[in-house]
Amino acid sequence: MSLRVDTTSGLIAPARQVASPNCDERPSGSELELIVIHNISLPPHEYGGPWIDALFTNTLDPEAHPYFAEICQLRVSAHLLIRRDGELVQYVPFHQRAWHAGVSRFEGRERCNDFSVGIELEGSDDEPYEPVQYRVLSEVIAALEQAYPALNRHRLAGHSDIAPGRKSDPGPAFEWNTLYAELSGKPKRLA
Repeated sequence: MSLRVDTTSGLIAPARQVASPNCDERPSGSELELIVIHNISLPPHEYGGPWIDALFTNTLDPEAHPYFAEICQLRVSAHLLIRRDGELVQYVPFHQRAWHAGVSRFEGRERCNDFSVGIELEGSDDEPYEPVQYRVLSEVIAALEQAYPALNRHRLAGHSDIAPGRKSDPGPAFEWNTLYAELSGKPKRLA
């Protein structure tokens, strides 16, 4: 898959576009400096289905599953989702602030949503991710590096890194070494 980021629209192609209302403008003068990796499965530990799209578009039916009644009022989003089969879904353009990090801190800076890209992997903390998810994630990171000069593969964090004690994703099942091995084969920013 060859991915390309249009910095004017903030969209990545090819990706299925599902617009989330759960976003707003970034603070003036902020630039993308961090990539935050999350995981999500709805219901927990179940994959596929329309539920992630529904959560990020505020249309999750609280009666469709007991867990949904607990979370249907949340107003959250991410920039991207990488499904178990490698499908890439974009909810928020990169130039807008997605609501993915919550209360967070990175290198002494609060409010990571202001300067980060949030990428969800369809998965859970304790179940292995699919090889295709690592491949697509590495391609996304390489495309983001090309488009946004302040982003690079050395500015990656898990949600647990920026919200320790509050969040645990992407969890112990996420293989950082596998991601870095995938990235080592990807071209770096053009000079």
